[in-house]
Amino acid sequence: MAESNCTRATEFSLTGFTEDPVTQVTLFLMFLLTYLVTILGNLGMIALIRASPQLHTPMYYFLGNLAFVDLCSSTVITPKMLADFISEKKGIPYAGCMAQVFIFDLFGMTECFLLAMMAYDRYVAICHPLVYPLVMSPQCCFQLVVGSYLVGLTNGMGQTISMSNLSFCGSSVIDLFFCDISPLISLSTSDNTLSHILLRTSASLFGVSSSLVVLVSYVAIISAILSISSAEGKRKAFSTCASHLTTVSIFYGTSFFMYLKPSSDSSREDDKWAAVLYTVVTPMLNPLIYSLRNKEVKEALRRLTKIKLSST
Repeated sequence: MAESNCTRATEFSLTGFTEDPVTQVTLFLMFLLTYLVTILGNLGMIALIRASPQLHTPMYYFLGNLAFVDLCSSTVITPKMLADFISEKKGIPYAGCMAQVFIFDLFGMTECFLLAMMAYDRYVAICHPLVYPLVMSPQCCFQLVVGSYLVGLTNGMGQTISMSNLSFCGSSVIDLFFCDISPLISLSTSDNTLSHILLRTSASLFGVSSSLVVLVSYVAIISAILSISSAEGKRKAFSTCASHLTTVSIFYGTSFFMYLKPSSDSSREDDKWAAVLYTVVTPMLNPLIYSLRNKEVKEALRRLTKIKLSST
């Protein structure tokens, strides 16, 4: 009865990082620069893949979708965070918070499975090159991408429906810079056991299953690379996987730290900076990693630049 008589929260307050004005300005400029690089990098990657026929392959089809997902997930979080740095009241309406949870969970899980599909693509290309065009056909790639989005949609809807059934009658202060599901569950004044179970089950079922695809693929890939006799052949084979492996390590490492660790294992300050890694930094790094370490991307950019210059 007490819960039914309480005033339910219509708005949440976000603590952000610090109250120090000088530090806030510094962080604002740093995250603004990061977001601009994220927007330009991911939009540039999408445009380059679409404009360059030599990049119309399964690997870059997945990479284009990864860039789109990074663009969306970053845009859900960073603009609001930047606005909070320059405003006195760091609040977000209940509906806006639920929307942020849904969209971020949708694209976050979609990215998990896109990274898994990219690992599978590299496995087929290196371990079974003769059947690669047949296995990774355009229809198959389309189905794998759609499946990744559907898994993300299922995760986002499930988490949001679970959150909408919780009551928030006590504190409405979220000790983070965005509406993440884990601190929201902790704020709830109703029985949150089911929500905790759903969160852990979703993270374990979807996150661990996608990471297993990555792990098994790379075990087979490394085994195949080690069996190559020439050093040049090994280098070329490994270079096609290095960018993806770097991205996977950052994304899965920080995600598992946030959602599968025991709640007492780290401070909230550690959680905030881990969250910065996978919500702000990773979307910026992905296009940089793939453009700086990938010869095909650099060659495609060089050709496109020559064509543009010659046409002017």
